[in-house]
Amino acid sequence: MTIKEAQELVDKWINTTGVRYFSELTNMAILTEEVGEVARLMSRIYGDQSFKESDKGKELNDELADVLWVLICIANQTGVDLSAALEKNFEKKSIRDAERHKNNEKLK
Repeated sequence: MTIKEAQELVDKWINTTGVRYFSELTNMAILTEEVGEVARLMSRIYGDQSFKESDKGKELNDELADVLWVLICIANQTGVDLSAALEKNFEKKSIRDAERHKNNEKLK
């Protein structure tokens, strides 16, 4: 699935099954919650925290998909073409960071 297709599918789902988009600010709060769930899981899988009973059964792929879903919702409702935005972002990073990471002593 392309990013454009994902944006179209989310929009279709929201406007049928989901009834309508939540407000932009509500979706921003939901995105923050979902990123927090990814952070919580990462700290248990890759970090030093242990799992609580309430954490068990959660999967990183599902939590990351939740983040992507809400991010796509925000893009859709604010008129952002994520494919075009990502292409432009690659261009920006390629120019800005062309030598930056190669010259970073911390990465050697």
